[in-house]
Amino acid sequence: MPDRLDLSLLSSQPHSTRTRVDEEEDVAQSSSVQNFRLPQVHDVDSFGRDAMELVKPKHGTTTLGFIFKQGVIIAVDSRASMGSYISSQTVKKVIEINPYLLGTMAGGAADCQFWQRNLGQQCRLYELNNGKRITVGAASKLLANVMFSYKGYGLSMGTMVAGYDPSGPALYYVDSDGQRTKGQIFSVGSGSLYAYGVLDAGYSWDMSVEDAIELGRRSIYHATFRDAVSGGTVSVYHVTADGWKKVRGDDVGQLHYKYYPTREGHPCHGSDPI
Repeated sequence: MPDRLDLSLLSSQPHSTRTRVDEEEDVAQSSSVQNFRLPQVHDVDSFGRDAMELVKPKHGTTTLGFIFKQGVIIAVDSRASMGSYISSQTVKKVIEINPYLLGTMAGGAADCQFWQRNLGQQCRLYELNNGKRITVGAASKLLANVMFSYKGYGLSMGTMVAGYDPSGPALYYVDSDGQRTKGQIFSVGSGSLYAYGVLDAGYSWDMSVEDAIELGRRSIYHATFRDAVSGGTVSVYHVTADGWKKVRGDDVGQLHYKYYPTREGHPCHGSDPI
């Protein structure tokens, strides 16, 4: 037997702008909220903060950049990690903002990729509005301004903005707290301290292009050897007045045997002098 028609809407009721659909949505939402069980703790907010700190993912990478007489060198690894797990060995950690600007990735991969591609759009709009290419300093300032406006929202980003403009080569460090620092040598990431050791020992202003490329590559290799969450491939870029160019892309495993063909030649396996 078919169901009877619901004629309740025909009866006189106080005027209301709410429809039956609105009421059904309220009932469904109320039911879903009641079915969602909260943790049995006295302070739910405090419990949530502690839980977030407990499961907060660890970020690992090694990126570096330095200015020398013949331009800027940028070198990065390619390993991505999810906590204690290696999630990828082939991450492209150099964002090509425009033909004269590069950005590096350290921290959250999604944050770095999204905001640096957004920076690329802003740089393009600047060119269209002003009829000239944006400077490295102005591009880094645009990124720093956006990061400062989102400070405290949970972004994780430590990037370098490198490039060449009419005033010459330039290198800036920008992070998710809005910090913006101009410098000549930077290394960012969990393996940066190891990379700094090699950079400080081998850097000189008037080095040749070949020596500068090799210094960047060797610095990343040594960082990947010591830092478990850095590895994969060493990518090296050279930025000049003609724009950037990728000049190297070497697997760190192959570099290990290139630099130390014998086990005894590695510093970790030297002979005991005593």
